[in-house]
Amino acid sequence: MEECVPNPVHSEPPKIHRLDEAVVNRIAAGEVIQRPVSAVKELIENSIDADSTSISVLVKDGGLKLIQVSDDGHGIRHEDLPILCERHTTSKLSKFEDLLSIKSMGFRGEALASMTYVGHVTVTTITKGQLHGYRATYKDGMMEQEPKACAAVKGTQIMIENLFYNMSARKKTLQNSADDYPKIVDLICRFAVHHINVNFSCRKHGSGRADVHSVATSSRLDAIRSVYGVSVAQNLMKIEVSDDDPSSSIFEMDGFISNSNYIAKKITMVLFINDRLVECGTLKRAIEIVYAATLPKASKPFIYMSIKLPPEHIDVNIHPTKREVLIKLTINGDLKRVSLLNQEVIIEKIQSAIESKLRNSNDSRTFQEQQRVDSLSVSTSMSKDSSKHPSSFGSKSHKVPVQKMVRTDSQDPAGRLHAYLQVKPSGQLQGSSCLASVRSSIRQRRNPRETADLTSIQELIREIDSDCHSELLDVVGHCSYIGMADDVFALLQHNTHLYLANVVNLSKELMYQQVLRRFAHFSAIQLSDPAPLPELIMLALKEEDLDPEGNENDDLKEKIAEMNTEAIKQKAEMLEEYFGIHIDPNGNLSRLPIVLDQYTPDMDRVPEFVLCLGNDVNWDDEKICFQTIAAAIGNFYAFHPPLLPNPSGDGLQFYKRVPSGALEEENASKSSGDVKDEEIEHELLLEAESAWSQREWSIQHVLFPSMRLFLKPPTSMATNGTFVKVTMLLRWRNSTKSLKDAKLELYLLVVTVELQRCILYGIIGSLCVSSSQPTYFVPLIAYLISI
Repeated sequence: MEECVPNPVHSEPPKIHRLDEAVVNRIAAGEVIQRPVSAVKELIENSIDADSTSISVLVKDGGLKLIQVSDDGHGIRHEDLPILCERHTTSKLSKFEDLLSIKSMGFRGEALASMTYVGHVTVTTITKGQLHGYRATYKDGMMEQEPKACAAVKGTQIMIENLFYNMSARKKTLQNSADDYPKIVDLICRFAVHHINVNFSCRKHGSGRADVHSVATSSRLDAIRSVYGVSVAQNLMKIEVSDDDPSSSIFEMDGFISNSNYIAKKITMVLFINDRLVECGTLKRAIEIVYAATLPKASKPFIYMSIKLPPEHIDVNIHPTKREVLIKLTINGDLKRVSLLNQEVIIEKIQSAIESKLRNSNDSRTFQEQQRVDSLSVSTSMSKDSSKHPSSFGSKSHKVPVQKMVRTDSQDPAGRLHAYLQVKPSGQLQGSSCLASVRSSIRQRRNPRETADLTSIQELIREIDSDCHSELLDVVGHCSYIGMADDVFALLQHNTHLYLANVVNLSKELMYQQVLRRFAHFSAIQLSDPAPLPELIMLALKEEDLDPEGNENDDLKEKIAEMNTEAIKQKAEMLEEYFGIHIDPNGNLSRLPIVLDQYTPDMDRVPEFVLCLGNDVNWDDEKICFQTIAAAIGNFYAFHPPLLPNPSGDGLQFYKRVPSGALEEENASKSSGDVKDEEIEHELLLEAESAWSQREWSIQHVLFPSMRLFLKPPTSMATNGTFVKVTMLLRWRNSTKSLKDAKLELYLLVVTVELQRCILYGIIGSLCVSSSQPTYFVPLIAYLISI
């Protein structure tokens, strides 16, 4: 029987064909935009190139659903919008040789194009001098429609939605992996540390508080302190290295490295080369080796470095995401790619400098001191005390040491600071019976449990509950109100701690939370005369105008007022049903909601509130819409200082009569000192005194009782200056020094580390003793000594 042998198959070689351009572009886009954080990096670098001073980032679902980057840069010209997102269109260079001296962050013109191939991109921009901005949408590198005119603020806003919608494998991988949001936050923190002249902020979509918020500063160390915290900044050492030898290397490096007291589980290295955020594994490993050999337990360091090289000595075009650069060296006029040799020389010099710095700092280390308490002796002394002083109720009670006694009652409505102030009686302040009714009303008006069945409101309330700071919740719920330290900060005592609390921030957050919890259950304030919305918006726009006398922008203001009025009128039914804001068909505001019982907001701020409703509310997304409306109402109802200047102290100068033709004499009299009684506008002064006294009464008897019942302080209040711990009263009670020594120590306390944070917020100015008018500082000392 014959064996069957299969015939060999002679297959033809596969045919080479040209890929479709859309496929090529999508493959290239996958290299440039590897994950959401890559897109954020490209957009931030574009904003920095546009000379922006403020950059804000909004992220949803780790960047897969939404990435929005807004800046106040120079914007994009209208005629450039059609080719904005085409591949290799850029304003950074025109020929290849420009790469040898490139200084901008971007240069290829690939980033925006790549984003359009893997997501839906919308660009809103306005340039200087334009009356309105333009909005355009892009897909697959092309503009879908002609740019539409729209209202816009200075700069550019780029929004990417549904990232990787057409790359199912990558999108599934990113959804299954850890959220990219922490990577985005880390990226923005690094930019904020280096670009100290730019304000950065980053927050999640739907959150009213930013996870990163840095302000422009002149000090690099202050930027690190703001972003990474005090514990990092206080353990850093400045380091500088430079070399100007053309035969080896030309560079300058300055930065900060952690000292021997810094302890961390992993290394943090922020590296910029010629202002580019890059990574260098070789340098990172070299530094880790130094720390492992120099410090005990192989401590993981914090490193910030900025390396400056001649632009012609580096090649920035070696990585799709520009994460790495190639260092080059010029010898005898020839450009040679000897990156390894040149890089090793630079790294060796930096490594040696760090090792020398660490060895010098390692001679002395500081350790936190902890007091050891003998439990046996404590229990023995307590038992002796209890035997000497039996409880009159028959139960065992421990004697509280005198230095730990808290001699204030958080339920006592009287401000303790008022006992040391001479306050003129005001006919505007209610008596004790009215106070009791107010407190009773506040306690009775609990949060309605049937707030709303809308999931968006329930989500916002859950976010408030989950973001509540437990320690601040205890402070707010059990603090004693002492008095106002200045126009914004109030003094609170909680146990043995004294705090300065920003009543504007506290009231704003309280009102925001109350609006959400009272959603669709508002009582109303009826306005005696309905106010036309266009007139209110025009008033607000003129208040914001730097040149209110100018008439150049009146037409633009009228158009803005008309657009905002129409937008609010279209949502009038929803505003009345859910928020108690009634707007009649003619566009007149006639009713406002009651957010807190017994409290009426400052009606002088109604124009600003109406403008916020028109400008700041996103009407397209339900959750964001409710959140922004609640924030606008919260800002309107917050306990802002009255618009009339405070008549106490130097503020009395504002109420002096100014005769016609005597402006020079007015300026001279302001510096002369006292103001004569006959020179004062008494009617205006009485109005100001009434407004300020009414505000302080409301803060004491309405705001703080309501805070104890309703406010859930967010975690951001622990770090944004809303609460500042002034001192611990324990140390003063434990002192046996004379009254004179105690006063001296209290004065020295002002310049201690604990109050340096207060200086940043301008609080110290209100505590200084004035030669002409009494301030709160002396009563504050008397109060501290008395307790």
